[in-house]
Amino acid sequence: MTTTPHALPPVRPARRRRHARLIAALASLIGACAEAAGEVYGPVAAAPPEQEAVETSVLSCVRVAMSGPLLLDMARSEDDARWPDEVERQQAVSRRTYAARCALADAQDAVHRVGPGRGPVPLPTAEQGAMMELVSAGDEVAACWRRDPQEAAALVLELTAGGELAVDEVLDAAVDAATVTGLLALSEARATATSDPSMAAELCLVAVPYFALAVTLASADLD
Repeated sequence: MTTTPHALPPVRPARRRRHARLIAALASLIGACAEAAGEVYGPVAAAPPEQEAVETSVLSCVRVAMSGPLLLDMARSEDDARWPDEVERQQAVSRRTYAARCALADAQDAVHRVGPGRGPVPLPTAEQGAMMELVSAGDEVAACWRRDPQEAAALVLELTAGGELAVDEVLDAAVDAATVTGLLALSEARATATSDPSMAAELCLVAVPYFALAVTLASADLD
């Protein structure tokens, strides 16, 4: 009598493997931000004390601001291509948690409908509320992680306890929140590069801790 071996489920990659290209791109972006700031501050530091006007270069500030979003988008696409089974699994989980959030929002909306008038401003639909809840969770976790990583890890578990959110999608939303904040700082650096090179350099450095936070969140495994 022969038995057919059961196929073992695929081993899930650690988050730092799953997001390896993104992490590498963020690390590269951190270095580019520091280099751009150095091209502004370096000539000022090298100039003799009696020299008033110092010529600096803001080209790298502009370049990193323009290339940053594309670099990160390409890295995400490459990570997805490397781990198709994990992408499929995460999409299935996201569909399930999204449906759970919509169901919860519908139930809450039904309770509100039997109460007083809702006022002139329409409330978000269940679908809109479901998306907003995930974004809000990511923002909250990212902000908390900067203060206290252990507290933030506990917050992730608290937010996902009811099944309306999953650990990976909350952490990924937090990665997005940190990344977007850094990219917004770079966008402002680009806007001020010509008029205020020193401010542009400072904004490049302001972006760095947010990209570093995104690396930490992309690497974090709570299980």
